[in-house]
Amino acid sequence: MSYEHVTDANHLERVCDALRGAERIGFDTEFVSEDTFRPQLCLIQVASEHLTAVIDPLEIEDLSPFWKLLSQGEHLTIAHAAREEVNFSLHAVGEPPANLFDTQIAAAFCSHEYPAAYSSVVSRFLNRRVAKGEQRTDWRRRPLTDAQIDYALEDVRYLHELHDAIWAKIVKRNRQPWLEEETASFLTEVTAARTRQRWRKVSGIGNLKPRNLAIVREVWLWRQQEAERRDLPPRRILRDDLIVELAKQKVAKPEKIRSIRGMQYGQLKKRIDEITECVQRGLDAPLDDFRRERGQAPPPQLNLLGQFLSPAIASVCRGKHVAASLTGTASDFRDMIAYHLGYATEDGEPPALSQGWRAELIGNLINDLLDGKKSIRIKDPKSEHPLAIDGVDDDDED
Repeated sequence: MSYEHVTDANHLERVCDALRGAERIGFDTEFVSEDTFRPQLCLIQVASEHLTAVIDPLEIEDLSPFWKLLSQGEHLTIAHAAREEVNFSLHAVGEPPANLFDTQIAAAFCSHEYPAAYSSVVSRFLNRRVAKGEQRTDWRRRPLTDAQIDYALEDVRYLHELHDAIWAKIVKRNRQPWLEEETASFLTEVTAARTRQRWRKVSGIGNLKPRNLAIVREVWLWRQQEAERRDLPPRRILRDDLIVELAKQKVAKPEKIRSIRGMQYGQLKKRIDEITECVQRGLDAPLDDFRRERGQAPPPQLNLLGQFLSPAIASVCRGKHVAASLTGTASDFRDMIAYHLGYATEDGEPPALSQGWRAELIGNLINDLLDGKKSIRIKDPKSEHPLAIDGVDDDDED
């Protein structure tokens, strides 16, 4: 495959000019995420109908011309499992790629598992094999070898053809509205996650009381700021278990904090006063934000109902050629059942399965099953899909 190797700003401008009139732009990135606060972008691969290029972010300081091009215009942007690619675009220019077609999401509406590797989707829809020889490459090292560049280009080589194959099946099943809705939801979630305070994801805080949680939040915020300042992964600044221990101790005294095992090492011992201030802010914080509304506890049979309904619903998804794992998790099923029975969800919002295409596919069906309007039966005990729901027919095979 012939390609352009872009290593300076002038060449980048020429490539962007060449891409500007493209109807479709496929792209992918190579990055390393282990050692920095944000993933470090190391290579961009891009392919239009008439041009293929690799762009070297380690040689070009300002990549905004490319990201502006990608986020604007009428072209279709094709990528696979594009979460980090969307994040790179948001970080660079504040906008996601325009008119995104994510082949991982789209394939899930065409009988493919979710999430699925690019090689798996290419094999399924194009019957081709994608090379895997450079999966453990450190993309920060230069110069890149021909083998590394060839491997990177494999990730965009089939994107246009893959779009055509998947889109034909999407149109055949009239799934365009579902795909459009799911893509919009995906972009909204990725965008919101950039500013969301994810302190509740600290491991080990499930049983902590509001005052402890207030301390967790304050220390977590400090850790995020320090990690960004030093460009390090947050857990390399302060481990989760140490945040939890600080919260449990509830003491804003430097000597007490210094005595906690693990707080005496590296940069931490120089930051004891800052951490002490965080703990004090947690001790002084109003607790309204940390008290969760506790409605009536869901009944013990909730898990049993979920276990009973999940296989039948998965069978419906297979019959409709939609990946069950895209539709929802076991927790989503329990939330839907609890919501139907009158119990509030944890965040007080309607469950995902009661909205949009998920409601159309299975949410309304769950309501009918719980109301006794539909029933589950064994259709063929020797079949790979032995369960059936009365009144729900499978779609035709491709």
